[in-house]
Amino acid sequence: MTVYATIDSPVGALLLVGEESATAKGGTALASLSLTGQKGGVVVQDGWRRDPDAFEEIGNQLRSYFGGLLTHFEIEYVDSGTEFQRRVWQALEEIPYGGTASYGEIARRVGTSAVGVRAVGTAIGRNPLLVVRPCHRVIGADGALRGYAGGIERKRRLLGLEGALAAS
Repeated sequence: MTVYATIDSPVGALLLVGEESATAKGGTALASLSLTGQKGGVVVQDGWRRDPDAFEEIGNQLRSYFGGLLTHFEIEYVDSGTEFQRRVWQALEEIPYGGTASYGEIARRVGTSAVGVRAVGTAIGRNPLLVVRPCHRVIGADGALRGYAGGIERKRRLLGLEGALAAS
């Protein structure tokens, strides 16, 4: 059963979508985390059940993250994406809190040539789990903030929260 809830955050309302799971903390595996107005963001579908209680554990982790108390999420995700996308998304999860990586660095980590940087960018853009799978930590080779589905200002706010923009 697909469940959803909306929670407030410092970067706007977050739409959480998940599937019931016997193995996930709190009983819900996260399928999507979208920001209001996000490019390509998920919209609630007929047949989904609104269930804020299903996201209590995930919501607690998000509140701790936004409060500066949590640097790594312990959330079960619903499997999605192609094999290549999953490799790219795994590389995103390896970028430490407070750190950044360039699109080229991610391409090298997943074994793609310089020509594959565009494919890496596309895979990052299809990340269904904004904030918790930290695509906001990927920046241009020149250090510029580029390409975030939630908008550059939100990317700046998330990186600022993590202290990754302290030197800027």
